[in-house]
Amino acid sequence: MKNRIDACFEQLKAENRKALVTFITAGDPDMDTTEKCVLEMYDNGSDIIEIGVPFSDPIAEGATIQKASLRSLSAGTNLDKIFDLVRKLRTKTDKPMLLMMYINTIFKFGTEKFFELCKATQIDGVIVPDMPFEEREELEEAAKKNGIYTIFLVAPTSHERVKMIAAKSKGFLYVVSSLGVTGMRSEITTDFNELLAPLKNGDYCPCCIGFGISNPEQAKKMSSYADGVIMGSAIVKIVEKYGKEAPKYVGEFVKSVREGMDS
Repeated sequence: MKNRIDACFEQLKAENRKALVTFITAGDPDMDTTEKCVLEMYDNGSDIIEIGVPFSDPIAEGATIQKASLRSLSAGTNLDKIFDLVRKLRTKTDKPMLLMMYINTIFKFGTEKFFELCKATQIDGVIVPDMPFEEREELEEAAKKNGIYTIFLVAPTSHERVKMIAAKSKGFLYVVSSLGVTGMRSEITTDFNELLAPLKNGDYCPCCIGFGISNPEQAKKMSSYADGVIMGSAIVKIVEKYGKEAPKYVGEFVKSVREGMDS
């Protein structure tokens, strides 16, 4: 069976549209709210959703997602509960779903068991921002065995490594827009034409730009350089502001971004 991520990008390409990938921290403020937010995002134009697994020391994250992680952990969120959430979501949606998490969480849970559960609950891919590319074998075999895509990241400083990393990434390549951690930025100055030039003539997976994209205008601009955009902190900020009332506002925001990208 074709991975949902591949099928999604093929459909978007046929429609001449760009992917909108959105992120939410699982369990912030509770699992019920997360479930509703995920469904609202799908209903309002998200093509792929990253479910963030909270971690006590999320080194790639800015203050917004760090605080969301702490709120979620304080509420008792763990991987078993997140897999339960994914099972529930899979009765209501067949769209691509990813887990974004830190490598220690996988090791502590058990690598084999983790990827077996990803397969059982129909997770399509995993993003592990603190896993060095050169150490990917620690996860790759178990992921491959269970048909789970491992999505790698490149940064503005990756230069000659871009091609090598893109060749190994499955589903899409996560292009980090700026140096530093996640969070909303007023301006993104990276030269994406130069950064992604090595991938122009080759059979590589799609590229999506993330980190710092905070409004429909930025999303439209960034999507012109790649196959899609990734938005996280802007959505987590809405959840922080509205708590259990967040799903409606998250849906409205995602709708505005989708319309901005399609205009």
